[in-house]
Amino acid sequence: MSNRRRVSRITEDEAQELILKLQTLLPDSSSRCNSKVSASNILKETCNYIKKLQKEVDDLSDRLTQLASSGDITSIDADIIASLLHQ
Repeated sequence: MSNRRRVSRITEDEAQELILKLQTLLPDSSSRCNSKVSASNILKETCNYIKKLQKEVDDLSDRLTQLASSGDITSIDADIIASLLHQ
């Protein structure tokens, strides 16, 4: 018996099901659910959407950091901001 681990293979049906789940998570996906969209396009859109969300998170983190260092907030606000930045 080989020491190599067996690689788990995903079936075409499982891949298609996962692609459809991704499509439902994308903004405005309800308007596209009835139309035929290629798996490649859904994966590209998903990657772009994740990049956009990451940029928004980074921007919000920067804004929270600026707010926390501005001194115009209460100690309770500062604690909330600090906890958000460390999540």
